[in-house]
Amino acid sequence: MDNIIEISAVSKTYGSGFIALKGIDLAIRRGEIFALLGPNGAGKTTLISIVCGIVRASSGQVKVDGHDIVRDWRRARALIGLVPQELTTDAFESVWNTVSFTRGLFGLRANPAHLESVLRALSLWDKRNSRIMTLSGGMKRRLLIAKALAHEPRVLFLDEPTAGVDVDLRHDMWQLISRLRGEGVTVILTTHYIEEAEEMADRVGVINKGELVLVRDKSDLMREFGSKRLSLRLRRPLAAVPPALEGWRLELSGDGGELTYIYDAKDAHDGVGGFLDRVRDAGIEFTDLGTTESSLEDIFVSLVRQSP
Repeated sequence: MDNIIEISAVSKTYGSGFIALKGIDLAIRRGEIFALLGPNGAGKTTLISIVCGIVRASSGQVKVDGHDIVRDWRRARALIGLVPQELTTDAFESVWNTVSFTRGLFGLRANPAHLESVLRALSLWDKRNSRIMTLSGGMKRRLLIAKALAHEPRVLFLDEPTAGVDVDLRHDMWQLISRLRGEGVTVILTTHYIEEAEEMADRVGVINKGELVLVRDKSDLMREFGSKRLSLRLRRPLAAVPPALEGWRLELSGDGGELTYIYDAKDAHDGVGGFLDRVRDAGIEFTDLGTTESSLEDIFVSLVRQSP
């Protein structure tokens, strides 16, 4: 799969001296859903703004489908749709006129069928003649997505698209993203709802303090950094972990009624059978057992804490 976005050694230092990005190298594959995760102030929005031509990098280069965003900015920008965090629309304009005008900004001919399809997908068709000032916050967020799709971009940036919006919008938006992906559109998103990234993303990048900590296929990330937990509900509580089980990575609940064995998700031979044999040899009886795996959020928090 070829790359549609290539970010090379991109850094950004603001006039105040604050270093927002430090030598970012990143390639986004054509047609993938890429989740960029990081805490507040990590540099996510700055990086997106540079790729979209809103902020100028201090150094480095960005290409979108081979077009340099500085030297060939018109072609590069025409390929990109951006859904920003902030609601910035003309309050007195109608929904239809707003998306039509946005399409016209890119020099494209009118395409009412495309705009209707987008508005229907976002449950905005019934509001097409309404002034923006009359829309709810959730409807305005839907309109931002519609504007970003008006010119049929090949790359869609979603910067915290579902922050503070209703469940219906989140559902509609993820349905739309699935459809766009099927049409070959590349989607890059930042989100505080990491379970969304876990469900939707093909690859995940973690950024912290302006540095890209890692980039992995989601499945590889879960396998490499995840852990599994085997929990035993004990028939009789333990005061402490028996000496016979020392050397195993164990946790005993505060009431002594549950013993948990923690092991790496990447291990093909996880030792669960050997652990259960040791438990029985130690005379420990249990009434129930269950397993859980690390979520993407667990891994993200761990990576951010470990990064310098």
